Amino acid sequence: MNSTSERTETLQPEPARALGSLLDVPVPDFEDGAGLPLLWHWIYLLERPAQSDLGPDGHPLRGTVAAFPGGTRRRMWAGGRVRTDGPLVCGEPATKRSRVLSMKDKQGRTGPLTFILVEHQILQRGRVVIDEQQDIVYREPVSPDAQASASSEEGPVVEPGDGEWAIEVSPTLLFRFSALTYNAHRIHYDRDYARQVEGYPGLLTQGPLQAVAMAEAARAAGYAGDDARGERLHFEYRLTSPLFDHQGLVVSAAKEEDGALATAVRDNYGRRTATGTLRPADH
Repeated sequence: MNSTSERTETLQPEPARALGSLLDVPVPDFEDGAGLPLLWHWIYLLERPAQSDLGPDGHPLRGTVAAFPGGTRRRMWAGGRVRTDGPLVCGEPATKRSRVLSMKDKQGRTGPLTFILVEHQILQRGRVVIDEQQDIVYREPVSPDAQASASSEEGPVVEPGDGEWAIEVSPTLLFRFSALTYNAHRIHYDRDYARQVEGYPGLLTQGPLQAVAMAEAARAAGYAGDDARGERLHFEYRLTSPLFDHQGLVVSAAKEEDGALATAVRDNYGRRTATGTLRPADH
């Protein structure tokens, strides 16, 4: 496991335009100095491990921060916190510094768990613009039969209500998002592998895709602006349950009494799979 890494590159607008096309959402006017919307930094400054460093599931065993050696553990992105301090703009260099803050072993219901806390800071013009922590969990494999049984329960369809945004989840959507984020994990695009090896009932919808969807719902509601001022924001999110491609994705954002914005993702049957809270960073 690499405990630290640093990468610098000039941010180009093309990846952002690709993400905008993928989700069919507005792309900021970069020519006029607009910054990247909340969480769009996830398609920049990416770790790119060698093919020989990937495990049989497509996830890195070596060469990246928080890569867990050995090919048996399953990696899950459990949640995180992102604080912004001004706009991250295209056309200029930016530096991403990553490090492992902690690693803890615990015993879960299905076996041993390893919790890894990773910090990422993105600097531009000599100051930190993005300050982020990610919660990563590695667990032992669950038997395919038990996994499929626990993940396939569904009920009556709950139609999207006022203020909800339904995203059509397809294999092409998941594949293109994995390509944008340089994520080779096979559970997102290889249905045979997902079913036969990991025991999932379908392709797994990426946790980061759910988080970006929540951030976009917030942007549509008037939060997380992408103008040149760059609002100072704090976004905390948690991925609470697996979401599969055939279950759909419905995202919502609702203002709370304290002025924060509560975001959530559910499937077509009303089962919640992710939650988030967005508020000004000063709070």
